[in-house]
Amino acid sequence: MTQAASPARTVILTVDDDPGVSRAVARDLRRRYGEGHRIVRAESGEAALEALRELKLRGDQVAVILADYRMPQMNGIEFLEQALDVYPGARRVLLTAYADTNAAIDAINVIDLDHYLLKPWDPPEEKLYPVVDDLLDAWRVSDYRPVGACKVVGHRWSARSSGVREFLARNQVPYRWYSSDTPEGQRLLSAAGQDGERLPLVVTPDGTPLVEPRDPEIAAHVGLATTPTSEFYDLVVIGGGPAGLGAAVYGASEGLRTVLVERSATGGQAGQSSRIENYLGFPDGVSGGQLTDRARRQAAKFGAEILTAREVTGLEVTGASRTIRFSDGSAISAHAVILATGVSYRQLEAPGLAELTGCGVFYGSALTEAAACQGHDVYIVGGANSAGQAAMYLARGAKSVTVLVRGSSLSASMSHYLIEQIGEAPNISVRTGTVVESAHGDGHLEQLTLRDVESGHTELVDAQWMFVFIGAAPLTDWLGETVLRDDRGFILAGPDMTPDGQPPRGWELDRPPYHLETNVPGVFVAGDARAESAKRVASAVGEGAMAVMLVHRYLEQS
Repeated sequence: MTQAASPARTVILTVDDDPGVSRAVARDLRRRYGEGHRIVRAESGEAALEALRELKLRGDQVAVILADYRMPQMNGIEFLEQALDVYPGARRVLLTAYADTNAAIDAINVIDLDHYLLKPWDPPEEKLYPVVDDLLDAWRVSDYRPVGACKVVGHRWSARSSGVREFLARNQVPYRWYSSDTPEGQRLLSAAGQDGERLPLVVTPDGTPLVEPRDPEIAAHVGLATTPTSEFYDLVVIGGGPAGLGAAVYGASEGLRTVLVERSATGGQAGQSSRIENYLGFPDGVSGGQLTDRARRQAAKFGAEILTAREVTGLEVTGASRTIRFSDGSAISAHAVILATGVSYRQLEAPGLAELTGCGVFYGSALTEAAACQGHDVYIVGGANSAGQAAMYLARGAKSVTVLVRGSSLSASMSHYLIEQIGEAPNISVRTGTVVESAHGDGHLEQLTLRDVESGHTELVDAQWMFVFIGAAPLTDWLGETVLRDDRGFILAGPDMTPDGQPPRGWELDRPPYHLETNVPGVFVAGDARAESAKRVASAVGEGAMAVMLVHRYLEQS
């Protein structure tokens, strides 16, 4: 039975490294389902994942994915596992030879495989179509119905336009981008009664125009939770990076009424990483976005509330209650608090950079800008893992990537595996002993002045894109004098507060602070905001889990 056409056709995607087989599968699918569905085919797992990410960004829906098992570099099971992160509701089919049936059966448990088909699938009327018909029917009655995409109209070289796109992308909100000088951009501006002077314009899926919106306003209109459902919780987790998400998962799964509060988007700095390759359990690596999305869904599954675009401005102690104040004047309270606020990239101090931030100069990976870097010369400032991961990611499409390092080598702060990868990349070069002296451009970055640290010699280079990773500063100023911090702003906890064995300031209990407990009983710290932390994703997740264990111990003795 031919599927009825629909206004927004869903996608059936097929991937096979054999071009002949790939065309044959797509041909059979198009013959049966082409009227009501878009048939997208790819010839490698990487190409298919790239297609899925583009479809996700445009707000398109993928109903069924068919993948060949025996593909080089990335086999069908590995591909479907990653595809699950992009489209968790898509039905998954593995195409296998008879010899691979055991692998297919194992995949039913590993990736929740919906079906496997033996090659050849001829005749499709008997072996292929009935399977796909059933999967499409199951997809239609599932919870993954099409979700409309936001439309964003802005200027290419606008810091706020870039910020809105980054906010939507990191929160997994589908959107479509239109430059304000394009016909479609002009049409949307006219429909919203705007002349283009006030940008960006965000048009929500229900057609509501938001002019120069701030993140909380966007969040409230696109379905992100911004308002707590209760005034009192067992546990408030502040910060949605790996430590905060780890704490939310373990807190909620162990029965604590848990709310996680994030000022921008879950994932923190790790969530912006293009590829994390040294995290336990992911031998082929995982993007920060994929890891974040899994953790967020996991926390929600256990019942944790996740509030987005809420800025915390104060922590107050009233008896056994710990109260969190928000920037809008509202507040929530809890028995215990875990501070997992993480860090932000330090600003590079050089003439011209402040004016060009968001207009060619970016702090962090800014993955939404990667597509625009295609064919351009890109500069990266920094020598730690985050800089190396960004270099490898941007090198896929950039004409060249130049890593600028103040020190004499990368080995002091970058993992060995990344140094090796950078050394093997033909379009990545590393300039050691080099700093950015100044930045130049009219409205957007056009040139950089580089200085050799040893000789003092300067050089003017053309540059439209620069990404900065030069260390991090803790996001803890809002704590004021309530919680003890070191001279750099990192939060002190446990034995780090009491090197002389004396109780910390204001401590009134007859026990010493627990390992991750601050000078305020019942207030704990986890992750990068903690003084002397390891600054690694795995250790942050571990500290989040450990902090929940200590919260239980605190609650039992309170």
